[in-house]
Order: sequence, then C-alpha cells, then structure tokens
Amino acid sequence: MNTEATLYSAFFPLMALLLTVILMPLARKLALMTGYVDEPGGRKTHAEPIPPIGGLIIFCVFLFLSAFTHPDLGNMSACYGALALIIVTGLIDDARTVPALLKFIIHFTAAWLVVVPGGMQIETLGNILGLGELRFGHWSGILFSIACVVYIINAINMMDGIDGLAGGKCLIILLWLMAACGIYNWWEAFTGIATLAGAIAGFLYYNMRHPFRKRASVFLGDAGSMALGLMIAWFCIGLSQGDHPVVAPVSIAWIIALPIIDAFGLLVMRLREGKHPFEPDRRHFHHHFLNAGFNVRQSTFLILTWGVLLGAFGYIGLMYGIPEPVLGWLWIALWVGHTVMVIKPERFIRLLTKLRALDEPPETRH
Repeated sequence: MNTEATLYSAFFPLMALLLTVILMPLARKLALMTGYVDEPGGRKTHAEPIPPIGGLIIFCVFLFLSAFTHPDLGNMSACYGALALIIVTGLIDDARTVPALLKFIIHFTAAWLVVVPGGMQIETLGNILGLGELRFGHWSGILFSIACVVYIINAINMMDGIDGLAGGKCLIILLWLMAACGIYNWWEAFTGIATLAGAIAGFLYYNMRHPFRKRASVFLGDAGSMALGLMIAWFCIGLSQGDHPVVAPVSIAWIIALPIIDAFGLLVMRLREGKHPFEPDRRHFHHHFLNAGFNVRQSTFLILTWGVLLGAFGYIGLMYGIPEPVLGWLWIALWVGHTVMVIKPERFIRLLTKLRALDEPPETRH
C-alpha cells in the first residue's frame, strides 16, 4: 500500500470521527429544544429525556463523506435509496410509533432495493456443512437474501438496549470487515467501511459509559439501529459473494453471530409463549448480565468482548486451518445453545452471578 493510498484510507474515517464528535452535541441541544427525545418510563432505564439522534448524525456524516469516496461495492445508488427509506421511517418511529406491519413492509422494500437493484444477492454459503458447496438458484437466492437483510435490520435494532451495546457491536463487525479488506488490498471498500466505523466511534463517545461519561447523552434511535443493520447486511453480502470474495460466508456468520443468534432465541421464546415475535421485553442477552448484578458498563464490556472473540474464532480460525464445515457445525451448535439459554436463562444467570462474585472484594461477598 503506497503513501497516497494510506492517507486516503485514513483521512475519511478520521474526518467522520471528528465531524460526528463536533455535530453530536449541537444536534442534541436542538433535539432537546424541539422535544425530539426518548422519554423515560415503562421498560426504559434512563431517568431523563434522551435525544435519539445518534443514528441521524452518523449517517449524515457518512453520506456526506461517501460523496467523495468510491467503495466499488454494488450499486451504491440503490444502497443510498434503501438507507434513506430506513432512516426516514426510523425518525418517524422515534417521534411517533409506526405500525409494525407498515414498518415491515418498508423493511422488505429496502431489502429488495439492496438485493435486486443493488446487486447484493447471496449466491453461495460455501461448504458450510461439509456436504459440498451450498448454492442458491436465482429466485431462491433473491428471496433468501431479502429475508437475511430484513433479519439483520431487526437483529441490530433488537440489540439496542443498553448504552454502547448496539453501536459497539456494529463497530466491532466493521473492524473485522476492514481487516479483511486490508488483507486483500481492497482499499476502496476499506475506506467506505472505515468511514462508517469512524462515525460510529464518534457517536460512542456520547453513548458509551466510560471514565468521562457516566451515562449516554444520546441514543441511536430506531433510525440509527435499523440503518446500521442495513449497512451491515450490505457490507457482509458484498464482501462474501462474487468472483473474488474477501471473507468466507462461514466467517461472516461468526462475525455477526451475536445479534443474529440473540434475535433468533428471543423470537423462538416469544412464539413458544404465544406472544408477538417482536413484542419488547426484558429478556435480551444483556438483561441476563444486568439480572446477575453487573452494571451497564460491565455488561456492555463483557458482551462486546464476547462478540470480538466470536469474530476472531470464525475469521482467524479459518485462516489458520480450521475446516469450513467444522466452523459451520460449531456455529449451529452455538445458535442452538444460545436459543436454549434464552428460553431457560436461570442457569446462565447463576453462572454470571458466580463470576461477578469472584470479582468482588472479599469483604463485600455474602
């Protein structure tokens, strides 16, 4: 990689980070003045109104800088059209609830834009089960791809439950994809992904709990979480398909495993109980950590660390010789195990409680 390419690939993510850090407090003040806030109450744990404008700023910055970059990844016009549709829906939903049926119609419309005009179609899952390459036909590939895009949009949205979690997990996913692009010297795609990652990092300064911030001052909002889900789907399909994929589909499955398997477990649990599959509750993966006594900062750190390890196992493991089918079957085992844990979380919460007790000073243990 020459010096010019290095500067090009570093400039845009740094600009995204800087612009997001500058614009976020200004947008927060405007949102507070106009009453565009997420009010406390019900299942919500925040004690004061918080503006859900994080996603709006992230994507304003990303789209502005994308005008100067060329990701060379599918039909970007279709991507931006789908993104605009999702963001507008999310902004309305954050202000006044959009009916679930209408929201799903919009999700499927955005997914169709991504898959058909956008060209982001899943054609193969590789030899993920050890039975030979699993390829899709034209129409089955389109239907499967649309379903996957809609699923990822909602999986990221469902993960947005505590400070820093959804944004942090999306940043980790993008960092793995950036690493893959860097290894294959695909710097155009690297720059596009890194630009979004830079904007997310700027947002996390205001959303994640750290020594300089006790609690989030802005939220992603539905606009942000759903739009991030859309872009995660776009990048994951674009990098794992085609004549020269830079990431194997099985590695993608591990990189995005955490939101995927958690959403599936919740859907199964709610259907078993006769509830609406997208009815909100307090039984997400992160709630188990909170129920075990970990605070929000600790829960976010532990879950994100787990997400990093899952991605490392699937991506680096394949690079260092773990057979593709072994990774595939282990991923299915992870999926099933997590689903069982979501349905019957008592043992997992007891284990987490014991782990938390080990970290406590002896005089505080009972």
